Amino acid sequence: MSWWRDLFAPSDPVNIKPNANGPVTFNPGDPDGFQYDSEPFEARALPVPVPSAWNGWPSDWDTPDWQQINLGINKLVDIAWACLDLNSNIVSAMPVYRMRDQRIIDPVSWMMNPDPTIYSSWQEFMKQAFWDFQMGECFIMRWATDAQTGKPSRMRVIPPWAVNVDMVDGLRTYRIGQMEVPPEDILHLRYQSDTSSARGRGPLEMAGARLTQIRLLERYASNLAETGGVPLYWIGLDRKVSKSEAQDLLDTWIETRSKYAAHPAVLGAGSSLNQARTMDAKEMGLLEITQFSESRIAVLLGVPAFLVGLAGASGSLTYSNIADLFDFHDRSSLRPKSKIIMEGLSDWGLVRGQSAELNRDDYTRLPLDKRMQAYKTAIEMDILTPKEVRIMERYYGEPAAQALTGGSD
Repeated sequence: MSWWRDLFAPSDPVNIKPNANGPVTFNPGDPDGFQYDSEPFEARALPVPVPSAWNGWPSDWDTPDWQQINLGINKLVDIAWACLDLNSNIVSAMPVYRMRDQRIIDPVSWMMNPDPTIYSSWQEFMKQAFWDFQMGECFIMRWATDAQTGKPSRMRVIPPWAVNVDMVDGLRTYRIGQMEVPPEDILHLRYQSDTSSARGRGPLEMAGARLTQIRLLERYASNLAETGGVPLYWIGLDRKVSKSEAQDLLDTWIETRSKYAAHPAVLGAGSSLNQARTMDAKEMGLLEITQFSESRIAVLLGVPAFLVGLAGASGSLTYSNIADLFDFHDRSSLRPKSKIIMEGLSDWGLVRGQSAELNRDDYTRLPLDKRMQAYKTAIEMDILTPKEVRIMERYYGEPAAQALTGGSD
């Protein structure tokens, strides 16, 4: 808590005068209001439609609060969470290496654990960074500096909602609470941006209406399940009846059905019992609409539908098809996104000529038998030697840089 207290505490707490309308130790705020003299900061862009209640909106339905300051999007639908979690888990599990002249050298301390006082490992740090990046932007703040290189030796991911960003004379300025942060002390990684916008934008911003739709459909389906949908039958009469007669008939029906639940119904002259069409579970769940919306969310986050278990996405997939899906997921989504983060970290956290790279082949690596077939062909063509194969498979010796990091495209 001391970190947040230091960031958000008043710059001169001694000279703050308590209100005259309470005890000296009690300062709830200025009863006469306040005046904001500074330029407004650009809020994190999450333009989504905010539904409001209309006539007929059930009173027990809460309208989604999409603009809560501490989350940006208050509650992600489960498919968006699943996609973000899958991508973040895969990227954070990829080993990180420090490269120089296409050779692996010893890692710096932050590549093991960027800040041991708050993180358990590199994986925890990287998952936070990649998650925020997919949401639109990621902020990494210098926490300590290496005396020899002048580069960060410790760093932390700062929640985007805690950082105010503004454009001043074409340059971005940063402030956390009341503390202005020098641009060289913070790494701002943006998913999509332009030179006129201070903040980054993420794919879920374009899915705001669809996220709202899924949330409301989930609530509607739940309400149908709770109430059992529509009644299964109704009583029809061949003559016009008054309101009181209809009420008496309904009361009598309910009373007799409660008393003689297992007995056949007896209706008077001119009355008929009509059977309503039953709504099945598939219709109650609104599956077609929900599945389409969820698949579009997965596409926006760069995840093949099969990998997050969307219904109907599997089809007749074979092992080869699934392996191709992993490769497509890596090439089209994980690789370009992680490259933005790693190149930003390299330029900001390492000296010139060095780079931080992930083991890009770790996710899509072929099975051992297929790798051995390829190695055999390469040895027969004098492309590789058995010793090089042992190194690439990490059996002994210094690992080959190209084998571990995937090399250059």
